[in-house]
Amino acid sequence: MILKTILNGLKTMGICLAMGLALPAQPLERYLDPPRPAPDGIRLVVFNPTVYNIRCLATLRSKGILDVPGLTVVGVYHVKQTENFEASRKFIGDNSLGWFKLHAVSAEISEPVLFKKNACTPEFEAIVGKADGVIFFGGSDIPPSIFGQKTDLLSEVEDPFRNYLELSAIFHLLGGSQDAASQALLASRPGFPVLGICLGFQSLNVGTGGTLIQDIWTGIYRKFNVEDVIALGPEQWHNNPYRRLFPLDKLMGYNFHSLQLKGRGKFTKDMGFKAADHPRVLSSHHQALGRLGSGWAISATSRDGKVVEAIEHTRFPHVLGVQFHPEHQLLWDVEPRFRQKPEDLPTSYHAILAGTPPSLEFNKAIWKWFGEKLQASPGR
Repeated sequence: MILKTILNGLKTMGICLAMGLALPAQPLERYLDPPRPAPDGIRLVVFNPTVYNIRCLATLRSKGILDVPGLTVVGVYHVKQTENFEASRKFIGDNSLGWFKLHAVSAEISEPVLFKKNACTPEFEAIVGKADGVIFFGGSDIPPSIFGQKTDLLSEVEDPFRNYLELSAIFHLLGGSQDAASQALLASRPGFPVLGICLGFQSLNVGTGGTLIQDIWTGIYRKFNVEDVIALGPEQWHNNPYRRLFPLDKLMGYNFHSLQLKGRGKFTKDMGFKAADHPRVLSSHHQALGRLGSGWAISATSRDGKVVEAIEHTRFPHVLGVQFHPEHQLLWDVEPRFRQKPEDLPTSYHAILAGTPPSLEFNKAIWKWFGEKLQASPGR
């Protein structure tokens, strides 16, 4: 009887495939749908839950850098994104990451309705109502039409539905100049922490009505070849230009450069650093903030002041965006296996930070601050 059932199942599958019929779809994972139980632990929503982002969070937790007891992380994504979230499901299962859940969004979203109530509005309301904080991670470029520009030849738009979902989420959470009468969801939870990293930092700005400079080296420094960029020096590099000249040498794509902290910014007021400190950060981007969106103050810049490196929200005190990568799992790896130039001896990201204090402490402090705000988030 069991054998007959198996054979019938295989036969049905074969008929479906032969006729081009779709097999029954797996139900979408919708972790945020049920009412939140009480009592509950701490919930962190992260957008774009790729294997890389999940691995970074797992490393931060295992190293005790993001030390939040009872943490559940909910990865939110749109079903029309180009990322392979099936690989994320497999990674979660293979590594027994029971603390990581998924929530798929299928509601319609498009560029004309990003900055108004739309079919995804209930999703954003659920995030604020049922979670304790949000992270927007890095990635490819935002479609420039969203911030009112034509598309530069150097812009690389790869996953517009990801941008649509995240930019609309930011507008709903924080409000923006696109509609001054809009009501920010965080008005009901002003202590709700939000962290934007790299693309996420740029999305915070665009989602609140700001713009981007589509290429730093051509748009800010007016350099149009790699050799002239190299001559600027590493404090003006925001990724590694040597990688373009020596593609076979397996050089690191990132660059480390130092920051100029603002004397009255979050890093100095809340995290204990001084304006005279110049921590080094891991950087990989080619775009930069242009006009600031609604509600932002600058917390840090590049050493020459030409590139904004961090912003903080003036209305909601626990909202921070950073252009660099404090989440990268290799910041905590001591194995020497990276070179910036062909003649360099291998080193580790960790050694670079440890050798330029207070760089290591600075990158850790961002996660300590965020973890504390998660645990203190009112409304849990």
